[in-house]
Amino acid sequence: MYDRVTAPPASRTDFVLESIKEAILNGKLKPGQALVETDLAAALAVSKTPVREALKTLAGSGLVVMSPYRGAAVRTVDAELARSVYDVRLLLEPEALRRSVRLGASFDEAASALEDVPDLARRSLANRRFHRALYAGCDNPLLVEVLDGLSDQAALITVAGWGIHPSWDDEAAEHRAILAAAVRGSAELAAELLHRHVQTFADRVVRELSDVLR
Repeated sequence: MYDRVTAPPASRTDFVLESIKEAILNGKLKPGQALVETDLAAALAVSKTPVREALKTLAGSGLVVMSPYRGAAVRTVDAELARSVYDVRLLLEPEALRRSVRLGASFDEAASALEDVPDLARRSLANRRFHRALYAGCDNPLLVEVLDGLSDQAALITVAGWGIHPSWDDEAAEHRAILAAAVRGSAELAAELLHRHVQTFADRVVRELSDVLR
């Protein structure tokens, strides 16, 4: 179930954290699925202590919910969560990209994230890398921190959206157009294309999640 990271972090807690996070973000651990400490520890060949610490961290980032009676579970994605997360992204991410372009930031990392990913489950992780590379060069650490703080939940929503309606081919084409504008130095066009890209996906996911609950 879990894919080992290429270069395991120094501590076991970090290793467990990255392993569980990747399993959630690539859809191997489903929204609403219970996260049993003993099962996770056995799967990752560690004790329960690093698993417990990792689950607390994931709860803080919004990927996991903790209940005193039911324990931990992967966060369930609903329309309200998607609406809230994407509302903030639409306010901040295009502006961060606009600043990155104007500052002459490098978008090499964004370009590498566009490489074909044959494993469909990993496309969410590539999508996340692409978007972060767009805003990382905005020269505002707090802005980057806020967007990073949303990235886990945004990736979880992306997995849910693709599960309902696979649309990665269309989004990959939109990514290429955004990147091309950014590399050309067209800050306003890049920001406009990014806003349209995020808005289109958000509208669809909110609508489809609302339909699922009816």
